[in-house]
Amino acid sequence: MSAASIDQWHTLGRWPAERAREAPDRIAIDDRGVPVSYGELERRATALARGLRAAGYVPGDRIATLTGNSADHVVLFFACAKAGLVLTPLSWRLAAREVADQLAIADAVLLLSDQTFEALARSAVARLRRPPATGELGTSGVEASVPAPSRNPAEVPQAVREVRDSDPLLLTFTSGTSARPKGVVLTHANCFWTNLSLSRTAPITPDDVVLAVMPQFHVGGWNVQPLLAWWTGATVVLEQTFEPARVLHLIAERRVSTMMGVPAHYLMLAEQATFADADLAALRLAIVGGAPMPEPLLRTWHARGVKLVQGYGLSEASPNVLCVPAALARDRLGWAGTAYPYVDVAVADPVTGEVLDGPATGELLVHGPGVFAGYFRDREATDRALQDGWLHTGDLVERDDEGFFRIVDRLSDMYISGGENVAPAEVEAVLRGHPAVADVAVVGEPDERWGEVGIAHVVLRRGIATDAQALIGHCRDDLAAYKVPKRIAFVAELPHTASGKTVRRELRTGATTQVPATTVPDPADPATARRAAQPRKEAHR
Repeated sequence: MSAASIDQWHTLGRWPAERAREAPDRIAIDDRGVPVSYGELERRATALARGLRAAGYVPGDRIATLTGNSADHVVLFFACAKAGLVLTPLSWRLAAREVADQLAIADAVLLLSDQTFEALARSAVARLRRPPATGELGTSGVEASVPAPSRNPAEVPQAVREVRDSDPLLLTFTSGTSARPKGVVLTHANCFWTNLSLSRTAPITPDDVVLAVMPQFHVGGWNVQPLLAWWTGATVVLEQTFEPARVLHLIAERRVSTMMGVPAHYLMLAEQATFADADLAALRLAIVGGAPMPEPLLRTWHARGVKLVQGYGLSEASPNVLCVPAALARDRLGWAGTAYPYVDVAVADPVTGEVLDGPATGELLVHGPGVFAGYFRDREATDRALQDGWLHTGDLVERDDEGFFRIVDRLSDMYISGGENVAPAEVEAVLRGHPAVADVAVVGEPDERWGEVGIAHVVLRRGIATDAQALIGHCRDDLAAYKVPKRIAFVAELPHTASGKTVRRELRTGATTQVPATTVPDPADPATARRAAQPRKEAHR
């Protein structure tokens, strides 16, 4: 056996072929009532992979997408896996400017969209000096005719070769804590091992019906259940949008046996008038991720006989890190669980970096074959995140004497709204673009429905009038809806350290004094000038 073949054992392009040989007529995908068998999935993915290579695409090329969850997107995923290409799914929730930024960062050579997001794709591409080639997904689009890749004239594409375990497969974007999003590179091996880990804690069998509501621009839209289902031969029911009444209907009608969602999904389902009498008999297990689940909501689902288990993960870990075993779901309410198989975790002192033993509170570190290959073309950020082979998550955790973890807080300033990471720096950058904003700091605050929402603390420029609605409208022009602050708090000044850093903990505790927007003073007022000349009080750590 050659070394090259050994390095191909974990490539995901093999999966549909293996299932098609075993049961070609079994349904792989139920796309809004349209079934796709494993045999058809394998035929379409193989044909598209050949078409992409024939058109000049080579291993490592990034293929970006703007699409809802669809069978066409799954076909493209496995075609990329077979051809060694990197699927780069972009969020359709973003504004055109944000999409353009991510296309530029990924240096995509092709952007494929469905009809719903065609206008967004056109608007984003129009903003780029060197746009990628464009096309549509599906049998009447790229599967019928593959556009030639759009390359930098100075770029020399690598030679076509066999796909390797170490080749990148997915490039997904995470906001992290910086104003500029970072591209998380996941290899075939990363995806293989994270799905193997998931199978040991929350197994899926060929008899399962998986409901997939997580958007496919999230790593969880692939690596938390759907890919494992296609590996084992189960059926995946794909939904483009989350409509709680429809989801309850699908669970009963399609006999859904397992699903994954964020806390907001399960809250909206529980709020339905029909929830108490809904037929949930087939639903044996539901996984919650993206943010900590409120304990009362966990108890609500357990009372309906559904084992709803908490987990924890992050894009940089593919994402599966911690999970509460189903057997302990009721005993460990509010806990994130223990490490998945093939995942090593540690707790480090957030100041000294010293690894702590036994019960401890500190930063969660992760190590294992699921840990990402790095941030795309960002060595500095990669070196900060990966140190001595350990992923520094930036999350503060508590570990008890039995080795169970609870997520306490985030060391970074990022907050999670409806399962979506929001970087305050990105929102602040947009608000600072408004002529009336002198300074701003955004923090997350608890919200019953979305987990957290953004509150923007704004210092206005003297003499320039505006109000909260105008600033929120300004944000909506350039930000996805979930990033737009829910509330604007006008303040006289922001708390800062001696080095000029904003002390966000004071904003979260309400230590600042709010002022009405209409009372922003005019600099011509002598009293205003005297106050402006006084030194600003600084908060010290």
